[in-house]
Amino acid sequence: MPLPPWFKINPIENDAYRAVASTIAAEGLHTVCQSSGCPNRWECWGSGTATFLILGNVCTRNCAFCGIPGGKPEDVDPHEPERVAAAVKQLSIRHAVITSVTRDDLPDGGARIFALTVAAIRETIPSCTVELLTPDFMGDDAAIDTVINSKPDVFGHNVETVQRLYRQVRPGAAYERSLHLLQKVSRAGLTAKSGLILGMGETTSEVMTVLQDLISVGCRSLTIGQYLNPGGQGHPVARFVPPEEFDELQDAALSLGFAKVVSGPLVRSSYKASIR
Repeated sequence: MPLPPWFKINPIENDAYRAVASTIAAEGLHTVCQSSGCPNRWECWGSGTATFLILGNVCTRNCAFCGIPGGKPEDVDPHEPERVAAAVKQLSIRHAVITSVTRDDLPDGGARIFALTVAAIRETIPSCTVELLTPDFMGDDAAIDTVINSKPDVFGHNVETVQRLYRQVRPGAAYERSLHLLQKVSRAGLTAKSGLILGMGETTSEVMTVLQDLISVGCRSLTIGQYLNPGGQGHPVARFVPPEEFDELQDAALSLGFAKVVSGPLVRSSYKASIR
């Protein structure tokens, strides 16, 4: 299915872009920008921001919407939090976004490394705000609490799609488990954030149900973007949602009570994350 005209991207590599790329390579780090083939990489890196991908670059799950490879992950690097903090400092990042692959092979799902990364950034650059985008930790309350207790400024976890499509798109995940995590985050007094990608076969009614479910568990920050097939055996694109529908969903979400909504075809989880 060919991309519609509103997907035209102008990839420009300016000095800021090259500085981000150089720092990431020098520190031996991963970014979700590269691993997921994000269409906003040139814009974000060109403005000096990046979303760091911790806990390796191989996922224990094989979600049909995601381009990150599944398989046996590498060993956890205990020094990764300090290396991420060093990169954040070198790039003078004011709002650091940290995400990870899913690590169902680890007893805590990687929660401790998330918490240590928050602590390392806070120690190295006290003025920097920290946003996390985590997996579901298999619903383990102790693991979720480990991350909550690190007190990130934003704690994000994406529901990604409507409940009906979970078995096809997110076979290792559970819709209610994701809502449970977001509810714990909200009840702890942190900003709970989630994200949806559209165009996988959902209906508008189902999307509205997800928005209402997110509001009911205290989620107040939301991103909505277009699904793009990552290639291979990825879930097919059912349709390309026109920009005006994203605008309508943004208005609908704000009317339901969301405090911040970023919605559009090219929007991804950390797009414009620093605008709070």
